[in-house]
Amino acid sequence: MEAQSRARGGARMRLRLWPVLVSLVMAMAATTARAQLQVGFYDTLCPAAEIIVQEEVSKGVSGSPGTAAGLLRLHFHDCFVRGCDGSVLLDSAAGNTAEKDAPPNSSLRGFEVIDASKTRLEQACYGVVSCADILAFAARDALALAGGSQYQVPAGRRDGNVSVAGETNGNLPPPTANVQQLNQIFGSKGLTQKEMVALSGAHTIGMAQCSSFDGRLYPSGQSAGQDPTMDPAYLGTLTTQCPQAGAAGQLVAMDPVTPNSFDTNYYANIVANRGLLTSDQALLADPTTAAQVVGYTNNPASFFTDFADAMVSMGGIGVLTGTSGSIRTNCRVVG
Repeated sequence: MEAQSRARGGARMRLRLWPVLVSLVMAMAATTARAQLQVGFYDTLCPAAEIIVQEEVSKGVSGSPGTAAGLLRLHFHDCFVRGCDGSVLLDSAAGNTAEKDAPPNSSLRGFEVIDASKTRLEQACYGVVSCADILAFAARDALALAGGSQYQVPAGRRDGNVSVAGETNGNLPPPTANVQQLNQIFGSKGLTQKEMVALSGAHTIGMAQCSSFDGRLYPSGQSAGQDPTMDPAYLGTLTTQCPQAGAAGQLVAMDPVTPNSFDTNYYANIVANRGLLTSDQALLADPTTAAQVVGYTNNPASFFTDFADAMVSMGGIGVLTGTSGSIRTNCRVVG
């Protein structure tokens, strides 16, 4: 009887330990894959790879400055769903709606820059440079053109062949998230709170749809009222730009002062209660994140450094390396 009890106890202990062991194995595998990325990965395989991407990004941004923000966002949305595997670039097909057609990705842009880069790269080095690496290079180059810090990109990612719209749910932070929710989502990707606050600074460039923040302007419910944490003058401006009826898809600058310049105005806006999204303004409500927000407004150089470092960390999320995945010759389709 005692032996049976000990056996049952041992079985229960193994069951409790199993999820921990699985998590440790997954973390070790992710660390190994991340370690296989290398700066200068294409130096001998395709020497012109990074130059080609830089040239195409420059063309895209010079024709439309908002493309810089689009390319940054593309890389972010790629990495947070299935890891940085280029799956956000795949088109929907019969029987499958891809990530790019999921509601949170409806306003993604910059695909044409990736396509142009891929076309040239296939001509120069057939089947060598992955779509996932093109995205990482393009985000870095877009940031530099918008005024951010240049940084080296470890490469060697391979492409995933699965893209499912439903997987964006729970993986991409919603615009209504609070700090606890942001930490949970970023933490699940192996990113720290410090990196979360730094990466949020990408909202210093680009646009947002009215539907992503109109709940702050026109709330519903018995105790409804406009968001009291928002500066009244800014709230008035936004209600003009986003009228209550029929403006869900209307675009508004994330930073109304310098919408195409990568700077610390995003954080200054938050301090002034002019953060556009709920998730932006939430950074001022938590003492630890608020200290970082204020710190960046006082020391922009620290933000530029932290953002570049966080981009490198983000670029290592869930990467496929070695013989995993594939090298797609067309970023929009498998094969």
